Amino acid sequence: MTIESLKLIFDRDLDKLKTELDAYSDENQLWLMDDGINNCAGNLVLHLCGNIQHFVGAILGKTGYIRRRDDEFNLKGVSIDELRKQIQTTKRVVQETLSGLDPEQLSESYPIKVFGDKEMSTNFFLIHLVTHLNYHLGQINYHRRILAK
Repeated sequence: MTIESLKLIFDRDLDKLKTELDAYSDENQLWLMDDGINNCAGNLVLHLCGNIQHFVGAILGKTGYIRRRDDEFNLKGVSIDELRKQIQTTKRVVQETLSGLDPEQLSESYPIKVFGDKEMSTNFFLIHLVTHLNYHLGQINYHRRILAK
């Protein structure tokens, strides 16, 4: 996968994340839980933004971002405007970081070992991050539709 393809996919899917967020009829629903749902939409948005800003921005782009993973799942009631800002910031960080990568870096090892001792290429891990984004995007869509009943 090329850097341009990755930029397009991240941009498209982060736009979709904002669309899903805006599709909630009531901002308070972002923080509701239902039977069998372990994470509400608001926390998943925080998690996705934190995850991407950490692994793309801080690790590859050296942005200085400090991840607070526990907050991604424990904070509640963050305003929809703040969530939108975090999505926009994440989009900007991804675009700037990926634009600054040399295409040869995609085949090099990702700078840190994320899954235990397993080494992986930067390309592989960026594709993993896109699929992780889409996994949670589907959960948010399902969460919204369950609560809309």
